[in-house]
Amino acid sequence: MVSTDGPVAERGLRVALAAFRYRNFSLFWTGALVSNIGTWMQNVTVPYVIYQMTGSASLVGLTGFVQFVPVVFVGPLGGSLADRFPRRRLLMLTQVAMALVAFALWAAWAAGAGRPGVLIALVGVNGVIGGLNIPAWQAFVSELVPRQHLLGAVTLNSAQFNAARAFGPAIGGVVLGTLGAGAAFLVNALSFGAVIAALALVRVPVIVHADASGGVLRRFREGLAYVRSRPGIAVCILVVTGVAALGMPVIQLAAVFAEDVFGVGAGAYGLLTGALGFGGALAAPVVTGWAAGVRRSRLAGFALVGYGLALVLFAQAPSFPLAVVAIAMAGAGFLTVVSTLNTTVQLLVDEDVRGRVMAIYIMAFTAAYPVGTLVQGWIADHAGPRATVTVAATVLVVAALWLLTRRGLLERLDHGPPGDAAAAQPAPADAP
Repeated sequence: MVSTDGPVAERGLRVALAAFRYRNFSLFWTGALVSNIGTWMQNVTVPYVIYQMTGSASLVGLTGFVQFVPVVFVGPLGGSLADRFPRRRLLMLTQVAMALVAFALWAAWAAGAGRPGVLIALVGVNGVIGGLNIPAWQAFVSELVPRQHLLGAVTLNSAQFNAARAFGPAIGGVVLGTLGAGAAFLVNALSFGAVIAALALVRVPVIVHADASGGVLRRFREGLAYVRSRPGIAVCILVVTGVAALGMPVIQLAAVFAEDVFGVGAGAYGLLTGALGFGGALAAPVVTGWAAGVRRSRLAGFALVGYGLALVLFAQAPSFPLAVVAIAMAGAGFLTVVSTLNTTVQLLVDEDVRGRVMAIYIMAFTAAYPVGTLVQGWIADHAGPRATVTVAATVLVVAALWLLTRRGLLERLDHGPPGDAAAAQPAPADAP
């Protein structure tokens, strides 16, 4: 259990933004923001045009499945690479590769070859590269700031992602409605230049890992054994799996809600999906600067309940404006839950297995998300989107209440690593 004795934790906006005092983090954060805005423009454009061409919620779900399921299969390799090679160099290679795929997607659309099968195939290729990129991306944040500012850096990294998820879909909706899908695809391809330039300017010491020998599968099994020996990390992975399977598919189904439930155009669709990220971006400074002293178990548990209830409100919203407000509330809940879980994992993991553990964490999330998207897309075709999201969100709320009443489960998030008293203190949750 975490002691609440001792000095009161420092709070406020200055604490929330402390990581920006470090040049490396500021460069990386800014480049990532620009690039992720472009990525989210593409993420809302692809399901929208596929639904426009086919009218199938199942195909929209399949697109999300193909985008994320490759991460599960290449995750062991991505985690092993992140613990074996300099993460900055690995990120440079993966970002360049993803930029090339983005240009290929734009070229296919511009040439009139942007049929659903082609779009889904390119999304799948991007997913494979993303599986190599994500573990290194997550682990790299710990190299950009001192450990005492890791919590704030992870949360701000999450805020960047959520800000991109707010502005990207909103801009994407406007571009989609005025200039067309091709322009949205091109902007995404060009946006990779920002993060590639930032990585070129970042200067970090090369970390020498204690043991870089052995095959990928052996090293991955070592990571799994490590997770099993750390109950706090295992609980985080269990919870994030439920969030991804039950709550996250609403992102893909937003296209169905926009078209069939609310009957709005592309611009309003961008507003709807952007509101999810906007809510998260607003919540991030509060979580980072004012949640100090709050047990991570309580923060995650109650935010999970709020996230599920907000999704129920969204699914049953009688009007589009109320739906936008509800999805923004869901975004705030999502940011709080996932950033708290990510912070806990980052605090408990040892540096020499950080890449592999983050790969397992991301694999759990990205396995559950596409499966949930595929299943909820299929159910939405038969039972309707409102009923589908309502039932999934209700299950999420029930699971959250069960976790809160099961003494000793969520409390494992409050534990610190052996021999690190500072990390055992209650601390602000950090970004995914």
